[in-house]
This record gives sequence, C-alpha cells and structure tokens, in this order.
Amino acid sequence: MYWNEFMLVALVHLLAVISPGPDFAVVIRNSVSGGRRAGLFTALGLGSGIVVHVTYSLLGIGLIVSQSVWLFNLMKLLAAAYLLYIGIRALRAKPQSSAQTNIASPLKSMSARQAIAQGFITNGLNPKATLFFLSLFTVVISHDTPLVIQAGYGLYLAVATGAWFCLVALLFSRDSVRRGFNRMGHWFDRLMGTVLIGLGLHLALSQWLKRG
Repeated sequence: MYWNEFMLVALVHLLAVISPGPDFAVVIRNSVSGGRRAGLFTALGLGSGIVVHVTYSLLGIGLIVSQSVWLFNLMKLLAAAYLLYIGIRALRAKPQSSAQTNIASPLKSMSARQAIAQGFITNGLNPKATLFFLSLFTVVISHDTPLVIQAGYGLYLAVATGAWFCLVALLFSRDSVRRGFNRMGHWFDRLMGTVLIGLGLHLALSQWLKRG
C-alpha cells in the first residue's frame, strides 16, 4: 500500500545524498587522510546524524524550527562555525618530509570516536539536511501514513545514507587512490579545508545575501 510512497522517498533521498556537500567533503577527507577505518566510522556518524532529523520531523519539532526564523538561523550559524573549525584545521596541514613521502600512504591518527563524532555533528547541524527532511515529511510523505511506517522510512534513510558514504569511504581509502594523494596530501587537505570553509561561509552569509 505504501510501496509507491517509499519508492518516491528513496528516489528523492538518492538524489539528495549523492549531491556534493559538507557530508561528502568530510568523509572524503577523513578517508584519504585517516584511511578506511576513519572513513567508515565517519560514514557511520553521518548515518547516525540522520536519526536526529527523522526524530524531530516525526515529533513535529521540525515544524517549529521552520516557523522560527531566529532558531533556524542559529542552527545555521552553529553549522557554519563547525565547518569553519574543521576547515581551518585542514588548511593547517603541513607537507610531509622526504622520508615520509617514501612510505606508502602514511595515515593520520583518528580514533573511532573522533570520526563518528565528526560525521554525526556535520550531518546533524547541516541546514541542507534540515530543509530536506522538513520537505520530505511535509510534502512527499502523506500525513495519513502511519507513524510506524514513517519511522520505517526514517530507518531506511539512516541506513541508506550510512551505506552510501561507506562506499565513498571504501573508494577513497583504497591504496591506489590514497597513493595518488600521498605526495600532494597536504594540498588535498588544504583543498578540502577550503571547500569546508566555503560551505561554512555560505551558510553564515546566506541570510545576508538573500536580503541583499
């Protein structure tokens, strides 16, 4: 009975999750610099962050956020500040010594907790995700759909998001890919840092740009 609705939800989510954004940038950076383990745990954190969006959408808190301009802007500023923080840290990456460049793809230390937390916070504070779930649960999913079915949709979205970014992590943590970034790894870090800072500035200035 709800198969067509589920397929629509899955399609809309697929188009949203594959589009470049903070989630994509973070999982690629961690996969390249920290290796497969760091990338997979980052992907797990990103998938877990979806639970936050699903929860407030089901409880109706998302509607409150959508009706409160200052609350939504505050969340945007928090997200922007976090992206700027991790972006600036990436910009401070230093070139490897000649001895290090002779070693195949040296890894930066990142614990599972750090990787999961970074993925979770990046997704949980992502206003793009907030807008997506607000529209998904108010426009695409019918109000007549039972709560348990909607929760099932949410579970699928969390698992699908984690699975997609696990694939991204597996690709960018491959030795052949990582070796390509090894010699220029600090420039890659700086590039991803610039992307994250750009995304953070965009979030922080978007309201001002709209008014302008």
